[in-house]
Amino acid sequence: MISAKEQLEILRRGVIELIDEKDLLAKLEKSVATGKPLRVKMGVDPTAPDIHLGFTVGMRKLRQFQDLGHQVVLIVGDYTATVGDPSGKSKTRARLTHEQVLKNAESYKEQFFQIVDRDKTEVVYNGEWFRTLTFDKVTELMSRITVAQMLERQDFQNRHAAGNPISLHEFLYPLMQGLDSVMIEADVELGGTDQKFNVLRGRELQRDPALCDVFGKPHQEPQVGLFVPILLGTCGQEKMSKSLGNYVGITEAPQVMYHKIYSIPDPQVADWTTLLTDMPLTEIDSRKASLVSDPSSINAWKAWLAHEIVRQYHGLEAADQAREREAAVHRGEALPDDTPMVSRGSTANLLDLLVEVGAVPSRGEGKKLLQNGGVQIDGEKVSDPGQALPAGEFVLRAGKRKFWKVG
Repeated sequence: MISAKEQLEILRRGVIELIDEKDLLAKLEKSVATGKPLRVKMGVDPTAPDIHLGFTVGMRKLRQFQDLGHQVVLIVGDYTATVGDPSGKSKTRARLTHEQVLKNAESYKEQFFQIVDRDKTEVVYNGEWFRTLTFDKVTELMSRITVAQMLERQDFQNRHAAGNPISLHEFLYPLMQGLDSVMIEADVELGGTDQKFNVLRGRELQRDPALCDVFGKPHQEPQVGLFVPILLGTCGQEKMSKSLGNYVGITEAPQVMYHKIYSIPDPQVADWTTLLTDMPLTEIDSRKASLVSDPSSINAWKAWLAHEIVRQYHGLEAADQAREREAAVHRGEALPDDTPMVSRGSTANLLDLLVEVGAVPSRGEGKKLLQNGGVQIDGEKVSDPGQALPAGEFVLRAGKRKFWKVG
């Protein structure tokens, strides 16, 4: 096992906050001295069956811990998922049935183990303790936090100020996540920055010897909170989300993945490379510096990034084929595999169509795009906003990488 300081340096990559670093170093030093691996927790609520790249940021960090000799504990939140995590939400989540959660969990785990080593992972369902929790223990748990503390959460503050309802069961969620840490005796918990409030509850509960006694667990040192950034989606503005349509799923077809990644806004490339690949940080810095003198080099970097991520999930041959297909798209010889089919309906002209399909947010932006030569019909540039649409099916291209089949 390498030294604690060397491990800390590796684990710092892509981490936005550690609470706190000296505690993690102390835990790593103790682990090296005793040979006992740290227990590294990540909890997931399988509210959907598929994983996108946003989820993989934390999973890649788990794999780093495993490669350094530590024990990963995956908590499948079959009970927390039925409550629904309120983090970052402006309204109460729709509640899922236990059966829905369990079905999603099976698909989720198979994708999870494409990244994290199955043989070095302990999988635990938190229904093991919540299913049999008596009411006196529930009230014991709830006594560990006040309403004022709950309302320190920015999302709860915002909802309360706006007059939006906050259901009492939502107050349970941070305590349930915190109790998970007590029950599995976590040394470290990974989460996105939106999980900070919940992870800190785990630290507080672990510090409470009376609570540990109530739940029959040994007295514990507080876990370290390790927080990774929220990955922005392909739009470059909001976090990756299936509901927003700005995601890259890890089970998507190779060419679809490649095309989406190659199409991300330029400012995202360095962050995606840091969080989703193993490119050395020194090389990332060098590439960023080279953009100052040669801005066009971003295209080669994007091509590398898209190829590398497709390779991770589909293999080298599929990544090579996806790269060739994307090149054909840019030569006008092929369309992306996920090109949507849309109906022209009663749309009268090209400008209306651009707004209708979402190529531009407004008619004004559409006129600018046309004037700048950014619109093509069947490979031919068009610039007249009032141009009538061709009869029959045709391909609309807006900007460099947006395509629609129009019928």
